Amino acid sequence: MSVALRTAGLGKHFGGIRAVNAVSLDFMQGERHAIIGPNGAGKTTLINLLTGVLRPSEGDVFLGEERITRLRPDQRVKRGLARTFQINNLFPELSVLQSVLLPICERRGVATNPWRHLDACSEEIALAREILATLHLSHIEGELVRELAYGQQRLVEIALALACKPSILLLDEPAAGVPRSESEALFRAIAGLPGGVTVLFIEHDMDLVFRFAQRITVLVAGAILTAGTPQEIASDANVKRVYLGNAP
Repeated sequence: MSVALRTAGLGKHFGGIRAVNAVSLDFMQGERHAIIGPNGAGKTTLINLLTGVLRPSEGDVFLGEERITRLRPDQRVKRGLARTFQINNLFPELSVLQSVLLPICERRGVATNPWRHLDACSEEIALAREILATLHLSHIEGELVRELAYGQQRLVEIALALACKPSILLLDEPAAGVPRSESEALFRAIAGLPGGVTVLFIEHDMDLVFRFAQRITVLVAGAILTAGTPQEIASDANVKRVYLGNAP
């Protein structure tokens, strides 16, 4: 199994505060990798560094063998790195199908042609429907996004990310704000994504983390406390102390 994404000594500080401190991680192709840790551990900052939203204070990010540390977010997306956010970024007045169709047309270079007839978009529409089927959203393709339940909106946001055809998908708290009755279905859909797509996700619901992650990294105060399989993390005494609030 090859390394899909890695960091080397990655760090970010804001004045005297080190939000991410010397993080070196490998994310393997096709794995489901969870980042966990207390509030303020630097999890979202790490995602922002990986996706180019923030520039690192030190260290590097590699996509495969390519150093992408200085690339803009849109350049990283074109190389296969896509993400979602803690708060939905959607098109509320569009239908589900229309929403997913937009990034597909943009990726294929046909979004800028206002005179292109809908009949000429049949291939893009088929691709959009394939993505919706993957996430079990086909039955609501005609509904307006603003009328969907929040859990379904989170899935639509993942569909938008998949429309960019990523090799690596980063999910920042995908179950945040989603009722527990819907979060299970959301993570089942995530687990069913194509095996070649590497999925890196931040999540606070430990039940979901331990059920769906193949590997877990624990961040504390911007640094890696430990990393391992769910079984290794569950039995780690240091992790238990951190989540009991007794860490020094």
